[in-house]
Amino acid sequence: MRSHTFYQASRGRSGPALPGATDFLRGNATMASLMPAVNRMVALQKDCAAALPAMFHNCDILQFEGGQLLLATPTSAVAAKLKQQLPKLQAELEKRGWQIAAIKLKVQVTKSIAPVQHTRQLLLPNMAVAAFDELSNALPESAQNQGLIAALRAMVQRRREPD
Repeated sequence: MRSHTFYQASRGRSGPALPGATDFLRGNATMASLMPAVNRMVALQKDCAAALPAMFHNCDILQFEGGQLLLATPTSAVAAKLKQQLPKLQAELEKRGWQIAAIKLKVQVTKSIAPVQHTRQLLLPNMAVAAFDELSNALPESAQNQGLIAALRAMVQRRREPD
């Protein structure tokens, strides 16, 4: 399970330290009252991470109230596998001092941005394009070859058209 670090303080080589989330929370009386809950959730998140196999490290704690633990899973497949591990997780958390009456799972699919893949256009010499054109004309016109012939002719036409 990944632990949520809201904002880690970083120190430049020559610059002053930037304030972290804990500094922000402590600086405001209303926000400071959240510190015990934040610390409790971070500790529970770490204990869950230690109790479960690595494949569940993308799961997060959504809520923990009245002995009810609600975990978020990224996919239904992970939720199904995690459901098998719930008795083990509950027992391990109870050993660590957490009073867990029930554990529920909620699938929360996060929208991830697919990495941009830059593709290169394969440059074929005119002689290769001519060979593909000759092949498309030489293949027998059968039902099995129909798709291949159409693909070859379309490729040849694209390569011969000026950009």
